[in-house]
Order: sequence, then C-alpha cells, then structure tokens
Amino acid sequence: MTELKLISKYPDSLKQIIQSALSERLHNLEVGIKRTKERLHEFETKYQLSTGEFIQSFNNDELSHNFDFDEWIGEARMLQHLQEQKETIEEVKFVN
Repeated sequence: MTELKLISKYPDSLKQIIQSALSERLHNLEVGIKRTKERLHEFETKYQLSTGEFIQSFNNDELSHNFDFDEWIGEARMLQHLQEQKETIEEVKFVN
C-alpha cells in the first residue's frame, strides 16, 4: 500500500477538508452506481438477458447491432469504472 504525506500549516483542517471531499465523492459514486444499475436492469428486462450474457453474446457476434446495445455496453463499462473508483476511495485510510 502506498502512503501519501501532505504537509500543511493547518493539518487538522486539511484532514477535514480531504475527508469531506472523499465522503462527497463516495456519495456521488454510490448515486451513479445506483442509476447505472437501474439502467442496466432496464436493458436486462427489455431483452431478457443478464448483462453478462449480453456482453458474451455481443462479443461472440451472436447479436445484430442496434443502438441500445451500444448504450448497454457503455453502461456496463461505466458501472465497472464507478465501482473501481468507489473501491479506491473506500481503501483510503488516514494515519497520524
């Protein structure tokens, strides 16, 4: 694990600012994840496929192209990206 050291004239204030910013970002990521999952669920319901099954079929050229599929793939990638960012923030630990 990498350690990041910040030097400030006001370390307690800086720590509070950073914790607040990370907390807000984490909340925004959770909202984005929820919305993205809802959108994926809409596609899964519409096409009666899980996202995993869809991606596998799409990658194997088993589906003809349509614009919903482009959006579905984009949403799946977005979910992965948001979850990775969320995990990164959740792993941050403040040490003295």
